[in-house]
Amino acid sequence: MKRPIIISGPCSAETEEQTLITCTKLAETQKVDILRAGIWKPRTSPESFEGVGELGLIWLENAKRITGLPVAVEVANAEHAHKALLHGVDYVWIGARTTVNPFNVKEIAYVLKGTGVKVLIKNPINPDLSLWIGAIERIAHTRGIENIWLVHRGFSAYGYSEYRNVPLWHLVFDIRCQFPGLKIICDPSHICGNRKNLLKVSQIAADLNYDGLMIESHIHPDTAWSDANQQITPAELNTLLASLKWRNAKSSSSIFSYSLNSIRSEIDQIDSDLFELLSRRMKLAEEIGRIKLTGNVSIYQEQRWNSVVERIISRAKRLNISEAFIHAVLDAIHSESISRQNEIMNRT
Repeated sequence: MKRPIIISGPCSAETEEQTLITCTKLAETQKVDILRAGIWKPRTSPESFEGVGELGLIWLENAKRITGLPVAVEVANAEHAHKALLHGVDYVWIGARTTVNPFNVKEIAYVLKGTGVKVLIKNPINPDLSLWIGAIERIAHTRGIENIWLVHRGFSAYGYSEYRNVPLWHLVFDIRCQFPGLKIICDPSHICGNRKNLLKVSQIAADLNYDGLMIESHIHPDTAWSDANQQITPAELNTLLASLKWRNAKSSSSIFSYSLNSIRSEIDQIDSDLFELLSRRMKLAEEIGRIKLTGNVSIYQEQRWNSVVERIISRAKRLNISEAFIHAVLDAIHSESISRQNEIMNRT
């Protein structure tokens, strides 16, 4: 299949008319490769719309027949997987809530083995890569399942964020290193939770060499029965996709390689110097721990730490570094310093 792979369709199949019209209009864009629709919706509140169930699979069957495009649905258990197969579903995805349940993942894998159905595995809600890896390995180790893709839909985080689920792109870099042969699809709809950031997140995914996008589309997004704010019309999807710039994964130009390698060499040297400095800093933190032990003084000194943070943050604009990045680096340094001092002060 070509790159980028575009998967689109309504968050939920609501009615036969809504499903068929949406899918037909998506097919007419000639940019969508796979149609999707939620049939069973895992919702936090039992009062929320939880999907039309198996009836929606019949609508998707018709959409597949009319458009000639393959279809994808989410399955949360073995029964869902079995019913999806009966209705000719080509792709199934394991949602964020199911990814963390080894029993459900194993049972789904057992139903799908040997069927040729492609399996997409979404990242778990929480930013714990071991949970994602566990689900991937359970599916991958099931004989008869050969086509596995990953879906990055963002991670839940405490506190305010411009995203519904923060991307934490660096975690996806880690998972790609562990599973380099697997395609990875970005789900901007669930990362954003709104329409306004869809283009921005989609472009970031394109720049990071993702294999495709899963974007929710609905003929009347504002009246959608679930996740209305993050869905766009097929026409809006067409415009968004036309605006994206997909880069080449590599370049054969010798000038490009020379220029890139020259800068990378400089970066490598700076990285080496940085960690030499960090090592020296940690040794000084250990010395402070010994002094605090002698004076019977607690490790955490709030006033001192606040002054450190304020001093560095005040230089953010001049350094052309975001305050969020500085906070993240300082928090990591502080955490390691406290750990070193704690080990010294409580050594038996």
